Amino acid sequence: MIVIVPALNEQATIGSVIAGIRERLDAEVLVVDDGSADATADRARAAGAVVVRHPFNLGVGAALRTGFRFAASGPYRVAMQIDADGQHDPGDAAALLEAVGSGADVVVGSRFAEGAGDYEVSSSRRLSMKVLSRVLSRRIGRRITDTTSGYRAFSRRAIELFASQYPSAYLSDTVESLLIAHYNGLEIIEIPVSMNERLGGVASNNRIRSVYHLIRLVLVISIARTRRPLPKGH
Repeated sequence: MIVIVPALNEQATIGSVIAGIRERLDAEVLVVDDGSADATADRARAAGAVVVRHPFNLGVGAALRTGFRFAASGPYRVAMQIDADGQHDPGDAAALLEAVGSGADVVVGSRFAEGAGDYEVSSSRRLSMKVLSRVLSRRIGRRITDTTSGYRAFSRRAIELFASQYPSAYLSDTVESLLIAHYNGLEIIEIPVSMNERLGGVASNNRIRSVYHLIRLVLVISIARTRRPLPKGH
């Protein structure tokens, strides 16, 4: 098993995040440093992670694609995605992994599913999330309450698919990737998870950028066409 941690300027949190993962999981930890200007890479290595560095910032989607390519080239049967800011509780990992073991290909850790902890967001952001949830759920025929969650687990089939087809545009890494999984016949489910406060660092999103990409994603989902499935046996 491998845990993929995309990171950008998270020197304040990366060490404790890796320690939390290693305490809970018997897994390789891969940190994909997406062009950090601080000591993120050095602190990740010191904490025992394997580090792959981008020479400059390419975005979280590109960082995850790098992670999936790394995983696909190795013997890993399961991968997990965890953010580098400390908001994801490694204590929830067992439930995500159990779902993969039961046959799911993509397991989304939802902040809004029944049984999840309290997670407060602004009214405008919550509205955006509801719009994406409704449009995507209708398209894939399964209710997903948290389309932008970055806490996920993946089967080997999903690893191989995303190594070649993972989207890199902002927000597409979370939303459009679910479309790609669906149109390639992968089983997608969500389970409730809790969310911690950021341990440090600064969130990278901004309102104007988020609105632009919300509109783009709604259009992408609305006109989505099938992607070529993986050959049987993968």
